[in-house]
Amino acid sequence: MFSSFMTNTWIAASMVAVIAGVVGFFAVVRGSSFAAHAVPQGAFAGAAGASLIGANTLLGLGVFAVAGALGIGWLSRRGRQDVATALALVVLLGVGALFLSMSVEYAPELYSLLFGEVLGVSSSQLLPLGLLGVACLLAVGLCYRPLLLSSVLGDVAEARGVHSLRMEMCFLLIVAMATTMTVPVVGAFLTFSLMVAPAAAARLLTARPGRAVGLAVLIALLTVWAAVSASYVTQWPVGFFVGALGVVTYGLARGWAAVRLNGQLRRRPRLAAVTAAPVS
Repeated sequence: MFSSFMTNTWIAASMVAVIAGVVGFFAVVRGSSFAAHAVPQGAFAGAAGASLIGANTLLGLGVFAVAGALGIGWLSRRGRQDVATALALVVLLGVGALFLSMSVEYAPELYSLLFGEVLGVSSSQLLPLGLLGVACLLAVGLCYRPLLLSSVLGDVAEARGVHSLRMEMCFLLIVAMATTMTVPVVGAFLTFSLMVAPAAAARLLTARPGRAVGLAVLIALLTVWAAVSASYVTQWPVGFFVGALGVVTYGLARGWAAVRLNGQLRRRPRLAAVTAAPVS
């Protein structure tokens, strides 16, 4: 499990988990989980197109991820974001199906982009993944405060001069960068799970944004590490464990939040009774 050929796996999985935790927090806070699902799914069409013409699939993945993000932002300017996201996803999936129908064979590389190939990460992939990860973190750091303000208090952000559309476009481009980085490792189908489940669990455990981001990263790291270990031992797909652990983590966080809320509700009558009691 910790042999030399697994070193790339642990490094890549850790980098992906950090980015997924950070970006996923904003996806959950902004209510943009559907967009975080649609961009990786639609970006697969770019990988299929690149494979068809013999180009680098990572390049095609990145181009279509950015195009999908910009398309969602442009379509949602005067309408509902969920409708715009669905339309962009339908178009991209249709283009992907067309590219696949033109291909003479279903390349294993495309299969790995759908379901992930974290156990087969090569040394040559680490540098592009690392550069994309750094770029993604820098982008989040540069627009952290206005992005957080527009995510939590949209009207207040507008009053303070934060343009909501610009912030939405910035966030979607960050999702596109995160997609280009995470899809080759965990796959288009599981990028959504790794982005949303840890962040959603973190939001249930704390209301402080800084702590929530850190906790989302920690949960994502533990999820990926446990998934890789379980896959190595059982020879089952990593994706199964990522998805299953994501659901379990969110369920536990939901249960803890419910228990904590019940405890607070029980303490309130006691505090009210003590406050209202006459002082003798």
